[in-house]
Amino acid sequence: MTAELNEAVAAAQAGDEEAFRFLYRSLQPALLRYLTALVGADAEDVASEAWLQISRDLPSFTGGEFRAWAVTIARNRAMDHLRRRRRRPSVPVPVQALNDLAADADTADRAGEAIATESALALIRTLPPAEAEAVMLRAVIGLDAETAGRVLGRRAGAVRTAAHRGLRRLAAMLERSAADTAPDDSRGALAPRPRTDRQVPHAPEAEPAEG
Repeated sequence: MTAELNEAVAAAQAGDEEAFRFLYRSLQPALLRYLTALVGADAEDVASEAWLQISRDLPSFTGGEFRAWAVTIARNRAMDHLRRRRRRPSVPVPVQALNDLAADADTADRAGEAIATESALALIRTLPPAEAEAVMLRAVIGLDAETAGRVLGRRAGAVRTAAHRGLRRLAAMLERSAADTAPDDSRGALAPRPRTDRQVPHAPEAEPAEG
């Protein structure tokens, strides 16, 4: 995929509009999910601003990881947006499912299926900011730790640790959520009741044994 992206970048820099559309289609879904974790319902507006800058600055792109370069632009636009909005309260918004989880931590296997839900993104936004961004860059955008570290201005080891902690925390929250919504059969809350004779609306009390 990286080689295909590099070819598309070179073609787009030469003015190939179809190549630029390919870049957009390849990155936009994950980029939108990442921005949703940062700015919530304003993600599409911020993404539009980011793509305007990407389009304008693409001729000056000199190589490297295109996804990291584009994500850095999007993140800068998101930080500008948050400064303008003074971190307004977040609200749940419908988003595309989180697919193609690309993290390699063992906890990602536990959270893999559950993270592919709209509610999971709302949970990610409750993580500490450093962990939330590390999870999104590693698990959604698909950047390696070194590249994600350059985007965030942090060491690769710190990004790995933050992503691992974030995934563990997310897995725990998802497990608690599943436990809260599951029927409690141990208390018999939803256990089937024995059928009684319809002619006798209430079962009679047991009589004491003779003797």
